[in-house]
Amino acid sequence: MLITFKSKSSPELLMYQEHAQRILDLLHKSPTRGVITAAEAATALSLLEHEVALSKQHPEVDVEHDIHTHELEENETQERVIQQRVGFAARAYPLLEMLRAAKQDGNDIIWGV
Repeated sequence: MLITFKSKSSPELLMYQEHAQRILDLLHKSPTRGVITAAEAATALSLLEHEVALSKQHPEVDVEHDIHTHELEENETQERVIQQRVGFAARAYPLLEMLRAAKQDGNDIIWGV
């Protein structure tokens, strides 16, 4: 399922729910419908930046997370999944940018509406 994040400060951002789930769990938000208010943006930004920094310091955590959440397809090996994976920092970057713009402009970020 796709999640469309919207804000008046940025273009819409589409993410697969399985990729957005880690971010939304960190922010204690539901993947179905939610809002990050302008007042929450600074805290959300701080939490997300901290998690990105941790994932860069400990990339093996990202690998473990990917292996446990990714269902292997036919003729696919765990080594191949590890080689082709996209790290948490790269996946979170677009939402980080949206959060920065929303914080600066005083706008909310919404999804599921």
